[in-house]
Parts: sequence; structure tokens; C-alpha cells
Amino acid sequence: METIEREDGGRDMDVSGSVPPAEGDGPKAPAAAPLAYEGVWRFTAPAVEESVPQARRAVRDLLGRQGVPAHQDLVYSLLLIVSELVTNSVRHAALLSPEVAVEVAIGREWVRVAVEDNHPYRPKALEADFGQTGGRGLLLVREITLESGGVCDVEHTSTGGKVIWAALPLTAPTPAG
Repeated sequence: METIEREDGGRDMDVSGSVPPAEGDGPKAPAAAPLAYEGVWRFTAPAVEESVPQARRAVRDLLGRQGVPAHQDLVYSLLLIVSELVTNSVRHAALLSPEVAVEVAIGREWVRVAVEDNHPYRPKALEADFGQTGGRGLLLVREITLESGGVCDVEHTSTGGKVIWAALPLTAPTPAG
């Protein structure tokens, strides 16, 4: 099982798609060697508007440089999620968090992007209000994540801030029908 362990004590996440054996289920198979594209990368940026396209480019370039077998829709989804999450941190957290951190974790079957800031407010996805011009970034992140077959969440960090993450599978979900 490949896991991502947060430095701040947050939730570990199984990114391999496999289910670890329960205690007493017999001997455990040796862990598979990591694939060339697997790993965790983290970078920080100032909480300013210019950091949004920079974060998007950094994630896109990382996926390409590592040779991640991601289909085009997945890459677009990840880049849109990163854009929305960094934009939210810049717009709503910059006063208390002059810097945002972006983490990309790539496992055998999952890509996880997370944006962390030091603002303590834990936002909630708003309902669609078509008369409103903003405030739907987390709703969009949630919908993109669910449509891709992934999961997302907002968590507090041990330092009093928050991390918002989304994990998407590398394989496209099969359409229901």
C-alpha cells in the first residue's frame, strides 16, 4: 500500500487503490517497487493573484516531467482544481496566510492535489445560486472530483490552518449506463 503521510498529522490516504489486509489475514505480500512517476512534491508561493497561473503551470509541468499516465480530461480537472483552490487561498486567506503551499502526491492509481494555508476558517461548498457571481469554487471542485470518481475534503492542520485536497483516479471512470 502506498500512502501519503501529511507532515501536519492529517489523514493518511491510500493512493494505490488497494485495500490493506486486515490484521490476522496471513502474511503480507512485499510492497511493489514504486513506479517512476510516484512521489510527493510540495512547493510554496506568495498569496497573490500571480501565484494562481504559476501553481497551475507547476502542476502541469510536474505531471509531464514525471511521465504520469494521465488522460487529458484528468489533467484539465487537476489544473482547474488547483486554480480554484489557490484562488480561494489568495482571495480569502492572504491576510492571515501570506503564503500558500501546494502539494502534489502521485501514486500508482491516484493523483492528489492539496492547497494549504494558515487561515483557520474551514470553508464549505456553497449551493449553486445562479444570481451570484462568485463563491462557487469549492462547489466546482467537489463536482469535478465526484465526476472524476475521486474524493475531496477540507481538514484543519496542526498549526491552526487548513488544507483542502482532492484525489482523482488515474484511470477514467466508466460511464454509468
